[in-house]
Amino acid sequence: MPVSVLDRTRNHVEFRLSRSRRSRAAALCAVAALALVAGCGGKEDNASSIVRTTTNIAGAGVVGVERDTTTACPLPSTPDQASGTRAVTHAAGVSQVPADPQRIVVLSTAALDAVCGVGLWERVVGAVALDGPRAQPQYLGYGVLEIPGIGSGAQPDLAKIAELRPDVIIGEMPSSASSFDGLQQIAPTVLVGTDKGWQAEFLSYAAGLDRSTAAEKALADYRAEAETTGIEIAAAQSQASVVRFTAGAIQIQGSNSFAGQVLADAGVQRPTAQRGTSADVPPADLERVEGDIIYVLFDGAAGKTFGEKTLRSDDFKELGASKDKRVFAAEDSVWHGNGLTAARAMLTDLRNTLNGYVTD
Repeated sequence: MPVSVLDRTRNHVEFRLSRSRRSRAAALCAVAALALVAGCGGKEDNASSIVRTTTNIAGAGVVGVERDTTTACPLPSTPDQASGTRAVTHAAGVSQVPADPQRIVVLSTAALDAVCGVGLWERVVGAVALDGPRAQPQYLGYGVLEIPGIGSGAQPDLAKIAELRPDVIIGEMPSSASSFDGLQQIAPTVLVGTDKGWQAEFLSYAAGLDRSTAAEKALADYRAEAETTGIEIAAAQSQASVVRFTAGAIQIQGSNSFAGQVLADAGVQRPTAQRGTSADVPPADLERVEGDIIYVLFDGAAGKTFGEKTLRSDDFKELGASKDKRVFAAEDSVWHGNGLTAARAMLTDLRNTLNGYVTD
């Protein structure tokens, strides 16, 4: 059920006080972090991003403006075995993967997120590039921008990959068996299916990196963090709507989406219309978008243009969350992502906003 006006006012005061304490703590941590930077950030990240170059989009407060990416990736984890090779069964077959690979090529953002999640991002010698102003997602930090590109995810450049002499290649299952054969001729390749949920995919990637034990621990830590976060923010008292705008469509993110899975891990409730699978909704049916709080995502510049138009429409402004100033623009690569690092970043966003209001 939506929270009452009295509860929202109380939550707002508590949220502002809590955030003030968190901000002071974060400042102290930032000073300490300068002495020992261990993560994907490397140095200040000032690259452009839809949700990090402004604090307000069409009346929606922006989430993650102050996100600290310097410690997004932990220190390197311990391998499962010190030497030799082992057989890894994956979506494309079986590959003999070397223990503790030193030169890694990744074929998807989810694979790069997984490498980050077990602390091996500095061993990545090549990665497919994203369309847009950044080659890699903002939430993974600045350091990943230094990784050489190997083409797009749809068409990686096998010649470039071969020149990089990787020990292992990890990525998503390609559309044709010939793609796997070509990769396997270059280096042992582990390809992951995308129909088992992000946690299962993370474990599959970790197996290809000889980091299954480390991945299990990382997931256990995440689940504990999600549970603690949910308790701290009284997650069960709020129904969070998540809406993604593409160039011409409005998509509600259901319980099967990445955002829906992370919200469930934290115990955040969902509006009735969003408890099933993700689906498009027509602009005339915005009631399905309603929630105690609404998170909006933009699929690139075209999605942002269409999303801003919708947010400024009379029908959207009539929604309760819009009237209460509880609409937040979230980072698409995080909330529509796929991986442990993205999930942990999303928990941070929830801690900072679930009981908050737009004040700009």
